[in-house]
Amino acid sequence: EPLQSTQAETMLLLRRASRHALAQRRALSAAPIASVEPTVKPARPEFSSGPCAKRPGWSPSIYESAATGRSHRSAIGKQKLKDAIETTREVLNIPSDYKIAVVPASDTGAIEMAMWSMLGERPVDMCHWESFGKGWLGDVTSQLKLDNVTEITAGYGELPDLTKTNKDHDVVFTFNGTTSGVRVPDLDWIADDRTGLTFNDATSAVFAMDIDWKKVDVTTYSWQKVMGGEGAHGMLILSPRAVERLESFTPSNRPLPKIFRMTKKGKLDEALFTGATINTPSMVCVEDYLDALQWAQAQGGLSGLIKRSEANLEAVTKWVESTEWAHFLAKDVSTRSSTSVCLTLDTDPANVKAMVKMLEDQDVAYDIGAYRDAPAGLRIWCGATVNTEDLEALFPWIEYAFAECS
Repeated sequence: EPLQSTQAETMLLLRRASRHALAQRRALSAAPIASVEPTVKPARPEFSSGPCAKRPGWSPSIYESAATGRSHRSAIGKQKLKDAIETTREVLNIPSDYKIAVVPASDTGAIEMAMWSMLGERPVDMCHWESFGKGWLGDVTSQLKLDNVTEITAGYGELPDLTKTNKDHDVVFTFNGTTSGVRVPDLDWIADDRTGLTFNDATSAVFAMDIDWKKVDVTTYSWQKVMGGEGAHGMLILSPRAVERLESFTPSNRPLPKIFRMTKKGKLDEALFTGATINTPSMVCVEDYLDALQWAQAQGGLSGLIKRSEANLEAVTKWVESTEWAHFLAKDVSTRSSTSVCLTLDTDPANVKAMVKMLEDQDVAYDIGAYRDAPAGLRIWCGATVNTEDLEALFPWIEYAFAECS
């Protein structure tokens, strides 16, 4: 009996201790977050999603070798543009029979000239899950006025069912949703025996994600994203099938501005794909891109760039998992972007806006507010030119701003 009495008392004490510990945990979780200003700031506070951070170690001195004051059609100008094309091919492992061109008006110009020149030959599947893809849908239906269009869509944070695309249709999609932080995990949904063309807007994916080139016929991007280059110039990459479409299909009753024209007398303008640009490029911007490509090679090429970006995503993931009020906008782990990382916070949009302003005023983080059409939150660029240690220095400041502004 004394033994039974001792056991009962022990159980009672354990239950009381358990209730006390639970009460303490609840009190701590309900308590306000400690507001202590961090002492270390990111060495480079540029986390904008475009134009993006320059490569580590960049300085204006790289422009000393630029062909400034020279014609882009001079021998040196042509050589630099050709070097930009061929070094791009080398870093991205682009097949030798694919054509690459420097084109006007950034990624927007590149994707628009492709759509205006090639769409309309057959039905089109327009896939979008964020603002830019939705914009391409609007251009196809309202400007090109194509009527045989299927919209395949999902809301912010989600990826639509891309297996609904038809291999006999043309398909337009964004590889990585810059404003939603949602990417395609792979291109297995694209048939190898397709008869339609695939149009891949890869502006915030290329140089940070592996692209299976045999799955894409038209790929576009700009220098200002993963490579941290300057704006206004786009890149257009065409498969042999895309070239065949250009040479065999002429849209009826569709005027094509000069900056959209890629053929002459029914044949591909080969000069365009060796550096003879349609209009005058900035040789300063060309030099900047060449410098970024050389840095990419020094990182080990594409695999090195992917490793840097994925390390940045891993750092954000660890922080989010330890922060109960921060969440990825991307619902599925496999679709999380490693470049344009989008987060939602458990606070009012006005508080988020105040946080973003505070971090910018403190020179801690520039331009990290969510895109204007996206859910309120943060959009932190984690491409290859961003150093992981700068992200790790940023996180305590986000916590501090959250405590100050919530």
